[in-house]
Amino acid sequence: MDEVAKRIADIIAGDDVVLFMKGTRFFPQCGFSSRAVAILEHLGVPFREVDVLQDPEIRQGIKAYSNWPTIPQLYVKGEFVGGSDIMMEMFEGGELQALLEEARIGSAD
Repeated sequence: MDEVAKRIADIIAGDDVVLFMKGTRFFPQCGFSSRAVAILEHLGVPFREVDVLQDPEIRQGIKAYSNWPTIPQLYVKGEFVGGSDIMMEMFEGGELQALLEEARIGSAD
């Protein structure tokens, strides 16, 4: 495993829910990242955001790590879930809520 992949693996292992995104939860830098944040916040899920715009190695490395070409990318309990379109489909179908419940990830309340 190269250095960037190790850094990414450590980030993912550090929190139950990790969102690699453009910008931050308070200032998303693209519509897809904004939508991903809105879904997680609507569900009240605590998550760590990683701003890929601040680290070009992570920005490119996460695409290779997941074998997924776009950002944002959501990880739950170390497993890649998908990007914002998949998050939206799963949310609308109740699958995202079920996945989070099964992973024992509750709201921040």
